[in-house]
Amino acid sequence: MVRLKIFLAFIVLPISALAQGLLINAANRNSVSLNGDWNYIVDPYETGYYNFHSEVYDQKNPGSPSAFYNNYHAKNKSELVEYDFDKSPVLRIPGDWNTQKGNLFYYEGTVWLKKSFDYRLKTEKRVFVYFGAINYKAEVYLNGKKIGMHEGGFTPFNFEITSVIKDKGNYLVVKVDNKRFKEAVPTTNTDWWNYGGITRDVLLIEEPAVFIQDYSVQLKKGNRAGIAGFVQLNNTGKDEKITISIPELKIEKKIEVADDGKAVFELDVPPKINYWSPESPKLYTVFIKSAYQTLKDDIGFRTIETKGSDIILNGKSIFLRGICMHEEINGRRANSRVDAIKLLTWAKELGCNYVRLAHYPHSEYMVQMADKMGLMVWEEIPVYWTIDFNKETTYSNAKNQLTEVVTRDKNRAAVIIWSVANETPLSEARNLFLINLIKHTQTLDTTRLLSAALLTRNEKGVGIIDDKIGVHLDIISFNQYMGWYGGDLKTAPNAQWTTPYNKPVVVSEFGGDAKQGLHGPKEERWNEEYQEYLYQQNLLMIERIPNVRGISPWILTDFRSPRRLLPGVQNGFNRKGLISDKDKKKKAFFTLQTFYKKIALQYK
Repeated sequence: MVRLKIFLAFIVLPISALAQGLLINAANRNSVSLNGDWNYIVDPYETGYYNFHSEVYDQKNPGSPSAFYNNYHAKNKSELVEYDFDKSPVLRIPGDWNTQKGNLFYYEGTVWLKKSFDYRLKTEKRVFVYFGAINYKAEVYLNGKKIGMHEGGFTPFNFEITSVIKDKGNYLVVKVDNKRFKEAVPTTNTDWWNYGGITRDVLLIEEPAVFIQDYSVQLKKGNRAGIAGFVQLNNTGKDEKITISIPELKIEKKIEVADDGKAVFELDVPPKINYWSPESPKLYTVFIKSAYQTLKDDIGFRTIETKGSDIILNGKSIFLRGICMHEEINGRRANSRVDAIKLLTWAKELGCNYVRLAHYPHSEYMVQMADKMGLMVWEEIPVYWTIDFNKETTYSNAKNQLTEVVTRDKNRAAVIIWSVANETPLSEARNLFLINLIKHTQTLDTTRLLSAALLTRNEKGVGIIDDKIGVHLDIISFNQYMGWYGGDLKTAPNAQWTTPYNKPVVVSEFGGDAKQGLHGPKEERWNEEYQEYLYQQNLLMIERIPNVRGISPWILTDFRSPRRLLPGVQNGFNRKGLISDKDKKKKAFFTLQTFYKKIALQYK
């Protein structure tokens, strides 16, 4: 009865107070999918959001029949209502609208989406609506009531809807706006397609009154003999206990929960533990138990650190044999487990032990499958190019996206690097912005490495890797495009590079375009022979870069970009992929594959 009183006191809070911290491990919770067909209305003038005096309906007149989120239907034939979701077309969710509807291919603006459903909530249970990602800005309404909003196109979020949901006739309406603007993260100028829509899974997650919201179960940094972590309860009472169980390791430990609902623990690791690695991606089934529920997760245990110029995995020096990837396949947003497996299988075939997920957090399926398939992962947030480094709201947005991806993926052994930026222009404002993000990341996770894709400078023919941000990073990474955006391929192997940092260096990008099937002399751009020659010469150069301990060429597959306009060659695609948008491998794929076989033998 005491627990029920606590619960009832909670659900009478105002609707604005219902937004909760992120529910991690959504896939293993008690959930119902809302994926499938959603009705949609394209609203470029935002008629369903503002009245004719540009006042926001949900602030000035929440119950207005003209507000699209009210899903209003005329009561008789004389009543004026100028929209109808039920008579409107449908989009498949998850999915982008650009490639589902030809007339929306270039559309950037507001689209309203509506899903109707029934749901019988069990007594003393709570329910949340969970979105894997919506690009870019989402305002969410249930049964005519606003339950919250979210900004950022690639990270998950959820809202509690316990006090709003009904047994019958629910309608969930989401206003999705993918317009680009200067203060956003990313900002207006990018080199990838601005796919709009609800691009990842939508779930209804049912939880007990007191539930496990968050947890971390990882090896202690630099210590392969101890597991450390925490469990965070939501709406906790007194005298709660949590049990951590890893049956295969014969570990089971009860932990006291503090008044703030957090239980912090340390566990000894038995001598026979199998550490996670690309060669042996061992995952252990872990159970986190409270008096009210049990959550299951598959977690790998490994240490990752640096020592001088070396990257050390489980005490052994490694070379990151990588490739960059966009969350795109065959010219559409890649958002399923099948898509993730296809892309990562190509990376494994290439000889990779690592992938750089550019330039934003990819779907949870991607990191889950990397965990299982044995591919180390670089994750980053879209602090890309010309972010507004002087604006406090822009920093808050970047910080929130960083928090959400770290919270989501901190138990994935595959993730070894958090990256805070890509190719950002130098300034004191930028330095402060990135240093603050780095410090914030360190408060969230101390077990992984920090990096950013930096730019270099040239002085008297020598490439210098000395960005001031490098002082704060574990790995010095930089992008360079020798032979494509400047530089001479003939002399590339003799290029000189230097860095003041005694840290591992990773060439986070290099490459050049080639249209698959186009052949010709290696001196002519755009053909496969030129791209192959570019890879050959760059790889010879890279082997001579001081402290180099990894590369991730740009990029695994061709991908859409409105910046790439050359008729007959690009046609709206960045052609730097080693595989075409039609799944055909280019000659450079095999050049890199051969190089990785050689490197693998050197680090065996």
